[in-house]
Amino acid sequence: MAPTGKRTGEGTRSSGPALPNSAGYLDGRLLIAMPVMGDSRFERSVIYLCAHSAEGAMGIIVNHPAGSIDFPELLQQLGIIRKGEHIKLPENAESMKVLRGGPVDTGRGFVLHSSDFYIENATLRIDDGVCLTATVDILRAIAHGSGPKHAILALGYAGWAPGQLETEIQSNGWLHCDADADLIFGDDVDDKYNRALQKIGIDPGMLSNEAGHA
Repeated sequence: MAPTGKRTGEGTRSSGPALPNSAGYLDGRLLIAMPVMGDSRFERSVIYLCAHSAEGAMGIIVNHPAGSIDFPELLQQLGIIRKGEHIKLPENAESMKVLRGGPVDTGRGFVLHSSDFYIENATLRIDDGVCLTATVDILRAIAHGSGPKHAILALGYAGWAPGQLETEIQSNGWLHCDADADLIFGDDVDDKYNRALQKIGIDPGMLSNEAGHA
């Protein structure tokens, strides 16, 4: 798997991550950052794991907005729509969230989306309800109203070398829970971290910053 490195989320830069269609492990689940992690890039992160196998792991942070980047403006920069044409965009495109997906390949966009949209040889089906596509074709489809019903655009991704994620979980760096469409695609980005913790029965106010206590 392409992502490698000694720190969480660091990886080799290439044309993009190799995404194994792995079985088992934690792919298709959500990682929830613990305060003890000590890596500011992942503070209060909720990460959807797109792939996790013996070769490593790759995921998209689903609750960190990418600053002031606006999706219609991004479409203009890519030449998909002309200036002023944002008024013609379908509602789901006009309101689509642009997120900071992770510290690797931050200049590249990755679209997590519902499985009602698929591009042959370009879309990775992660589970029955969620897919990942990293080509500009899906952005064109969303802009023209023929894209998926639910989608988020993430700039960059998080990657782990073989065994690295398992070590971080054992070191009390991450919790994990089942994913659901609302936690992945929901509009309330700022509340996703607390809701993910509550999903597994944890009161966010009770989390300790010391390893071994939660």
